Amino acid sequence: MTQSVLAERAESDTTGKPVLDFKRDDGFFELDRKAAREIGASYAERYRTASPFPHIVLDNFMDREILREVNREFPQSEKGRFSDEFSQLKTGYTLDKIRSAYIQDLFSALNSAAFLNFLEKMTGIQGLVSDPRFVGGGLHETRRGGHLSIHADFNIHPTSRMRRRLNLILFLNEDWNEEWGGALELWNKAMTACEHKVLPEIGRAVVFNTDSTSYHGHPDPLETPPDITRRSIALYYYTVPEGLRIPHTTVWKKRPGTNDKAASLGERTSYVIRHLLGKRSEY
Repeated sequence: MTQSVLAERAESDTTGKPVLDFKRDDGFFELDRKAAREIGASYAERYRTASPFPHIVLDNFMDREILREVNREFPQSEKGRFSDEFSQLKTGYTLDKIRSAYIQDLFSALNSAAFLNFLEKMTGIQGLVSDPRFVGGGLHETRRGGHLSIHADFNIHPTSRMRRRLNLILFLNEDWNEEWGGALELWNKAMTACEHKVLPEIGRAVVFNTDSTSYHGHPDPLETPPDITRRSIALYYYTVPEGLRIPHTTVWKKRPGTNDKAASLGERTSYVIRHLLGKRSEY
């Protein structure tokens, strides 16, 4: 297996200023819409020409004190919701589990018109909408020994039938040690090489197109101390679907030279049939 980059280090603002200035002067997070558009446009070429698929890694994405407060108000750890050959010791917390007005208000800002303007100008994808159900999104946490196999995400929202277009991952981990693993890997379409590894350090944001070949994950078991978990904010954005698009669930991929499992054709076919018959998931 060839890896061209061991650990991607994002460009950051040399002035020390956050990429986006989320103000909270009156007790609610807000973002200046005009400034957000201009900042998004400034990253457009870098985003759209990135390999192996359109993406960007931005350090100091917002004031780290905001993210430290998210950590302080993070939900009490629960047993991992996911436990199979593809994902271990990982838990996702959606709004019903996040009993923090501070975190919920931050999520509102990350789903606001101003933030959508930023994403649209940067990615070139117009008409973005957020997901009020937070399907698959919210806060993520993985414990020691956990992993998430390389995959492409589901492409159609299971209830709204909107087309999934973008992922935002914002890391919350202070003083992350590279030896612990946990880097987000971005793989090429042919699954022959990992082109980037992004260490999950606090304030580092990754935004990427969510296509059927946007292969990513952190596939090797974490080697963190027992009391340290890998934490992130994960939010997804959608557009109205255009034309016929075959729905698929998460597409798990096998890395060359490993014992990774891949999703069977039968499992994928069953999902398509259920979707086409209108058997929607409840969230």
